[in-house]
Amino acid sequence: MEGLVLLNALATRLLFALHSLVGVWRVTEVKKEPRFWLLALLNLLLLLETVLTLKFKRGRGYKWFSPAIFLYLISIVPSLWLLEMHHETQYCSSQSEGMTQNNNSKEDFNQTLKSSEKTNGADDIIETAKVFVNNLSTVCEKVWTLGLHQTFLLMLIIGRWLLPIGGGITRDQLSQLLLMFVGTAADILEFTSETLEEQNVRNSPALVYAILVIWTWSMLQFPLDLAVQHVTCPLSVTAKGFPSKFFCQYSADLWNIGISIFIQDGPFLAVRLLLMTYFKVINQMLVFFAAKNFLVVVLQLYRLVVLALGVRASLQNQPKDLKGEQSCLRQRAESDASPGDLESNSKEGLAIPLQVPPVISDDSHAIP
Repeated sequence: MEGLVLLNALATRLLFALHSLVGVWRVTEVKKEPRFWLLALLNLLLLLETVLTLKFKRGRGYKWFSPAIFLYLISIVPSLWLLEMHHETQYCSSQSEGMTQNNNSKEDFNQTLKSSEKTNGADDIIETAKVFVNNLSTVCEKVWTLGLHQTFLLMLIIGRWLLPIGGGITRDQLSQLLLMFVGTAADILEFTSETLEEQNVRNSPALVYAILVIWTWSMLQFPLDLAVQHVTCPLSVTAKGFPSKFFCQYSADLWNIGISIFIQDGPFLAVRLLLMTYFKVINQMLVFFAAKNFLVVVLQLYRLVVLALGVRASLQNQPKDLKGEQSCLRQRAESDASPGDLESNSKEGLAIPLQVPPVISDDSHAIP
């Protein structure tokens, strides 16, 4: 079992590193500058985390937080930023030219495969790999950027699934978290592909920066596991009052509400409203997703109010329940009490009336 855990930990981190290297390679191909290969040094943080996790945690995850996911974000997000800001290559030339280039590249690739089958040498295998990479380079840059976005979100979900879980989360909670990630990833992909494809958005670098900042901000929810971890509240916490009981009893629900309002649906709604009102970018899908974000925010606020009213009602009923329990216990104690219990209670200092026998005087023994 320990061997399988170590294998999953290493394989998942290796996939993260390879995908980030593909992103760095695309940046160097687009920018035509080898210095951007320095972005690959960000994977050293992931390598350090891998060594520390294998040494101290035996490949297991941490409670409430996944450092591997967070460092993967650090290694891949700068490459996606540079690709999105390089808007000169975001638009493909013409579909016919692209089809012609693809057909020519396929013919060259097939010829290389035939020649490699004849010789079966190491040089031919290397040549085949070079031709394959060149064919990938001829793909439209817009398609490459969108593909990196899609595979990036898929890697977050699959990687979180493959990573060994720690002691703070169960398999049931992990399945709930992955289902949440699927819906979140779909919404994030729709947000970036919908907004950054608009020509008015591309003409405003400040707006592109703002969209990428909000997109990066929305990614910070993936390394955290607080959305599915319910905390058991001790009596000492619930007795302190409304805030302590509210935040302790509904910690997971409050985290979900906070993610929706402040990290995802709230910022996405603000950007879409800005596009429709200030930049006059109005289309059917933009209006639909803006309405969807607005409904989600309103429903989350409604749920917050419902949870708060439920806690307040339970606190108001708590003194009545305590009084009723105390009266029932007192009546039961009085009905079950025996004379021996009364005598013991009198020894403990309880006020129990005692009947003193009357004193009878005897006149016959009186002194004259």
